[in-house]
Amino acid sequence: MKNIILTGDRPTGRLHVGHYVGSLKERVSLQNSGEYDEVYIMVADAQALTDNADNPEKVRQNVMQVALDYLSCGIDPTKSNIFIQSMIPELAELTVYYMNLVTVSRVQRNPTVKAEIKQKNFETSLPLGFFCYPVSQASDITAFKATTVPAGEDQMPMIEQCCEIVRKFNEVYGETLVEPKIVLPTNKSCLRLPGIDGKAKMSKSLGNCIYLSDTEEDTKKKVMSMFTDPTHLRREDPGHVEGNPVFTYLDAFCKDEYFAEYLPDYKNLDELKAHYQRGGLGDMVVKKFLNNVIQTELRPIRERRNDWEKRLPDVYEILKQGTAKARETAAQTLSEVKHAMRIDYFTDDNLLK
Repeated sequence: MKNIILTGDRPTGRLHVGHYVGSLKERVSLQNSGEYDEVYIMVADAQALTDNADNPEKVRQNVMQVALDYLSCGIDPTKSNIFIQSMIPELAELTVYYMNLVTVSRVQRNPTVKAEIKQKNFETSLPLGFFCYPVSQASDITAFKATTVPAGEDQMPMIEQCCEIVRKFNEVYGETLVEPKIVLPTNKSCLRLPGIDGKAKMSKSLGNCIYLSDTEEDTKKKVMSMFTDPTHLRREDPGHVEGNPVFTYLDAFCKDEYFAEYLPDYKNLDELKAHYQRGGLGDMVVKKFLNNVIQTELRPIRERRNDWEKRLPDVYEILKQGTAKARETAAQTLSEVKHAMRIDYFTDDNLLK
């Protein structure tokens, strides 16, 4: 069996550093590992429309932005197929068939769905398309027979539901689909990067993000305005590092060599944390260090993005070719699914048999 990756993002805005440490960085590493036969990376515009149906232009405008973010982070179009979800109608057809294998109550129990319904204030008026997107996501994954899905921790319930659909389909119709496994970031601090305002999660809709495409100046402003420990009022006060976004970001981004370059009074992050916890270390010192760390991490991403922005016709062609390859694969899976369900009526005169 082939080792295949499927992953993607909704084009509801530019991607941010939470996406980078939570999934994008891992995708690049897996892409370059040589362990995977095929890699599919999806611009999930159809899924984005489930809660943006009245504003399709927002989704349309961000398709190229997300593609630029992918390429700037190191996604290599010679190794990965970047494609647009809505251009693969086979995915929608698979979703229709999978809906018959899932109950309403099961989707309602999905923790990710429940959390997002609350976040988007959909409790009293829930779009059916949004409610069903775990099934749509299962069709995305299974269409490519993905064995691996690099994603953040919040996607674990979605992968679990996908596996249930796979098992149910194979039980009813015979072994056809492949169960995927999620690959989480190896750095536990990257599982759910908080927003700069201290909210539980960095989110485009909450406006608490540092975007991969932010300028150096904008990034600095956001870092220096970050929420810290509200009890650390004076420099001499003992501070808390747990739940402190500045230190969470350092856990996600910092390397020991950055101390020699930017903060030579300390050898590593443990020493910096210990000083902050016993008191005598101001927030501004830590924020300035974090800014240097993030700027260093984002610099090559910015440089690649600037290069790709000058070659937008090439980005368009990458999307077009990646989508053609993805549709070919999805069509083959759909054919196998319909054969297993015995609804391939006009193939080899099957309706007469």
